[in-house]
Amino acid sequence: MTTKKTSQARHGFKTMESVVYPSHGVGQIVAIEEQNIAGHTLELFVISFEKDKMTLRVPVAKVTSAGMRKLSEGDVVGKALDTLTGRARVKKTMWSRRAQEYEAKINSGDLIAIAEVVRDLFRADTQPEQSYSERQLYESALDRMTREVAAVQKLIDSEAQKVIEAQLAKGPRRGRAEEVEAEVEAEAPAQEEAA
Repeated sequence: MTTKKTSQARHGFKTMESVVYPSHGVGQIVAIEEQNIAGHTLELFVISFEKDKMTLRVPVAKVTSAGMRKLSEGDVVGKALDTLTGRARVKKTMWSRRAQEYEAKINSGDLIAIAEVVRDLFRADTQPEQSYSERQLYESALDRMTREVAAVQKLIDSEAQKVIEAQLAKGPRRGRAEEVEAEVEAEAPAQEEAA
């Protein structure tokens, strides 16, 4: 396997640019290189995920199908932050099914979908504790959102997390009665669609 460095830009992406890779979050393109693998020459984006201490090589030809994208624009970040102030929409389905849906939203790379997961799984100090798996999904979604908000608004992660937490605090008070109400509201459209 031989490696040789190539140009500074491909498919609208350039080196030292921050990008979002759906299943890993925000990373930085550190190089665009060619590698000769089994007699085939592949052009690859080399993406570094500093916080995870991981490097990913993505074939240039697979960028679109992998879902790699540029950072969200400021207005998309604004919509995602506004999403956090809304009422939690929790479906009344089995947790395993909801967990799969949340995981799919987190790995979609869509900032607004990730914000919905953060909003739906957020628990105020006055609320009952989350289960371990709920907490894991919440922290994963919060981490993804924090990194992208930080990169777009040029903040450090802790500042971005404070911005997100401030938005969550603006949301409606959440208690058991509100959760039941949210579940009933979420069920109504599903029942109408089935009819």
